Amino acid sequence: MVAEPADLTTTPKIAKGSDLLPRVLSALVLAPLAIFVAWLPSSAYPQIGGWIFGFFWLIAALAVWWEWTTLVAGPDNRLLFFLGSSALVLAMVVAEFSTARTRTPMLIIVLGALAAGVFARAERRSWVAGGVIYAGVLLTAPILLRRDVPFGLTAILFLFALVWATDIAGYFAGRTFDGPKLAPGISPNKTWSGAIGGTLGAMIAGVAVAALAHIDNLFAIAIVAVFLSAVAQAGDLFESAVKRRFGAKDAGHLIPGHGGVMDRMDGFIAAAAAAMALGVARVGMDTAAQGLLVW
Repeated sequence: MVAEPADLTTTPKIAKGSDLLPRVLSALVLAPLAIFVAWLPSSAYPQIGGWIFGFFWLIAALAVWWEWTTLVAGPDNRLLFFLGSSALVLAMVVAEFSTARTRTPMLIIVLGALAAGVFARAERRSWVAGGVIYAGVLLTAPILLRRDVPFGLTAILFLFALVWATDIAGYFAGRTFDGPKLAPGISPNKTWSGAIGGTLGAMIAGVAVAALAHIDNLFAIAIVAVFLSAVAQAGDLFESAVKRRFGAKDAGHLIPGHGGVMDRMDGFIAAAAAAMALGVARVGMDTAAQGLLVW
């Protein structure tokens, strides 16, 4: 059962003690796995690797959708979870196994959002429908970027690097310098020093990945990295605001030190959505990674 909306004037209690060790241990497991799965489509078995990549992000999207429905939909959310999950599964199958690999999966997710919203309680319809879109972005953005063969792997590694650097550098900068709070009404632990440190870390990490991949115009890449880092931090704040709205400290408890999958992926979802939109706007859906990286 999900709690009713929390009083936004109160601050959730923060657990005592450092969560650094479980965060590090979780990252040591998840980061190499994510990188390996991203590399598979470039291996000796590109088609099988592409399917595994799609299934990997489908599992992540389903986990996020489950946590979202548990958080916002209230009791008896099995039908809503089934409707949204069906749309996500069908979208992944179409994206990886059919010729209609670009706009159709997104259309399926939108229709799934509408279907789930219809069956949700009236006061939660927009939240439920938005959750399908939220999980759908996590599914479709990496697939769309990775599909661009010459630049897809670099685009995914670029996103990983800048999002992880934002998190890590922001964590240590905030702990070291402290200072004014970034958004105390939403996330009381986040500081401006952490936000600035995370942005600088993302710029360095993004430029490093691009340089190793022999991408030209590193100045433009640095600007893109700064922009996506800011978007990732906004995505983190968005998820924190949703949790406060529904009276939860964590979206789940699957990942030690990070709470749920949604707690771990919030910044990546926002950054991936922005990266996909930027790439598509510049050169089109079939070469989104090129649009992201080549300036």
